[in-house]
Amino acid sequence: MVSAGLTLVFGMMGVLNFAHASFYMLGAYFAYSLQGVIGFGPAVVLAAVLSGGVGVIVERFFLRRVHQYGHAHELLLTFGLSFIIAETIKLVFGNYPVDYRIPAALDFAAFTLGRQQYPVYRVLMAGVAIAMFAALFLLLRYTRIGIVVRAAIYKPRMAEALGHNVKLVFMGVFGVGAALAGLAGAVAGAFYTTNPNMALEVGVMVFVVVVVGGLGSLGGAMVASLLIGIITSLAVGVDHSLVDVFALVGAGPWAQSTGGLLTLKLSSLAATLPFALMLLILLVRPGGLMGEKA
Repeated sequence: MVSAGLTLVFGMMGVLNFAHASFYMLGAYFAYSLQGVIGFGPAVVLAAVLSGGVGVIVERFFLRRVHQYGHAHELLLTFGLSFIIAETIKLVFGNYPVDYRIPAALDFAAFTLGRQQYPVYRVLMAGVAIAMFAALFLLLRYTRIGIVVRAAIYKPRMAEALGHNVKLVFMGVFGVGAALAGLAGAVAGAFYTTNPNMALEVGVMVFVVVVVGGLGSLGGAMVASLLIGIITSLAVGVDHSLVDVFALVGAGPWAQSTGGLLTLKLSSLAATLPFALMLLILLVRPGGLMGEKA
């Protein structure tokens, strides 16, 4: 969900938003603050709306002023904005995790595989992500709004000549991207830990997903998210190293004696695999799996 919002903003506007993960964090804290007042479901929806509203303000009064100066100014602005949001969160909520939890009505197992119970909330998160991706894809591909947005990107002067407010379109796109990140934070914050460092924790992986999938490709973001998630999850459960592979051809003792990376188990390298995949993709296909070729 976070990657889709970042991909939307870059693909439609050409803005690589370093503060995008901060909207994810804002969504979690908005939902936490509203949950006790209006309930969990409405809090999640309103958190996404509020995050989108903050995104609209950022685009209207900050990004729009520097957009004409190029990517360097946009990167510096959004990078600084991410620090401002993080420090504001610490001032208001403190520099520690808050008690944002899954509501009791959703805290049960959906099904059991062997001895492992699969939480229904994980099914809910997957369902929200798939529904969001489908709605966004259909909106951009088959509706008048999608046609206007794509026209404003590729032929802005022609779109203006036809009576469309291109600046308003850009502001709306940035707001929707921020809202998607806020929705992800509101949903995921209850399952994981909501803390002032959550933007840093997810931000790096989001950029890895976007690069692997292809900058500006929603389909690429979906494929890369699934690919990286599956690879990482499977690697955690593999308690073998390259020594075991060499042992199959009778070179196990030699591999064991060399030490180093050959003796490291795959489970201990699981966190680094997404970055290795990104490096491989950049070497083989710099545009990403589904991005445009150079």
